[in-house]
Amino acid sequence: MSDDDVDPELVELLRQRFGLSGPAQDGISSDTGVLKDAEYIYNNAIDVSIDMYGTKAAAESIHEAMLQRAYSTHTWSEHELHPTKSQGLSDVDLVNFVFTIDLLNFSFWSELPDSERFQVEYKGKRYTGYKSLLACLQRALDEGIPATTPRFWVDKSCSDETWKHVFRSATEEEIPLLAQRIAILRESGQVLHQSSPDLSVVRLLEKAEQSAGKLVNLLVKYFPSFRDEARFEGRKVRLYKRAQIFVADLWAAFNATGYGIFHDIGHLTMFADYRVPQLLRSLGVLSCSPPLEYTIRDKKQIASGQSWEVQLRGCSIWAVELIRREILKQHPDAAGVNAVLIDFFLYDLAKEREAAVREGHSGVDGLPA
Repeated sequence: MSDDDVDPELVELLRQRFGLSGPAQDGISSDTGVLKDAEYIYNNAIDVSIDMYGTKAAAESIHEAMLQRAYSTHTWSEHELHPTKSQGLSDVDLVNFVFTIDLLNFSFWSELPDSERFQVEYKGKRYTGYKSLLACLQRALDEGIPATTPRFWVDKSCSDETWKHVFRSATEEEIPLLAQRIAILRESGQVLHQSSPDLSVVRLLEKAEQSAGKLVNLLVKYFPSFRDEARFEGRKVRLYKRAQIFVADLWAAFNATGYGIFHDIGHLTMFADYRVPQLLRSLGVLSCSPPLEYTIRDKKQIASGQSWEVQLRGCSIWAVELIRREILKQHPDAAGVNAVLIDFFLYDLAKEREAAVREGHSGVDGLPA
């Protein structure tokens, strides 16, 4: 960048510093409000707390582990089922694939044993959980079914039977919430059809003007399934898990180039699901009240939107923000570390630990258990 070029991230920081940030000309702000609401949840939580000593220790361990693994946006494309341009996808195809993933990236829980739960067979291997969704979509494309193309979602030929075939299982259990997933795809196709004649998710990216925060707010405004909000202590709180994941996945899938350029990617928070909070508890960052602790240990379900769930999610977001700040405080040269990368790392670590437990191993990552 030459001396005459404008640094958009610096401009945004200056606008925030002097109170100039706010709605853009089209009325869509770049401030998602998620971090502010997470701090509010933390300040008012009575069943979940953050241990500051645990946070400092976890920050150092996480930073060291990320350095050892050379963890970066490149890591996203190394996952065996994530879409990449190397499989012949165009940039638009890749955007649509990522969009499809994150529309459907929810609820893979099963109470059945691993051998009986929903599984997808693809290229000689069986997959469960999030990977099962990726396998379904990759398998569909291999079979010539344009399952990741929004125009297809509203095509009359795309019946419920078509989707049942796309999401078919190798076991007796079908993919959880199949009807809801089909409804979300059709609803999202209609939204795109109304806003863009060519049904292109890319038009949303153009409206966002390379702002991660603005893109999140656009998704929340136009797509009901991305509107992840709750009530806590008399106030609406914004969590926006999957909307933020879509932006983060784009950033990683394009390795911060092309459609993955966002000048304010550091404004995103972690994505509050259930695995990362579990890991934060094992790292000594989060602690829970006895009633909540017993509920978690007994593997009892906590309802969506219930106070305990909101506290776990909000405090996890704030805890990762504190970890990020501590890493930068102790390692000023780690400016590239943001909440997105920390979340990606912790999620992958949680999956590794699950696999290690199944195989009878422990201590595989050098972090406290």
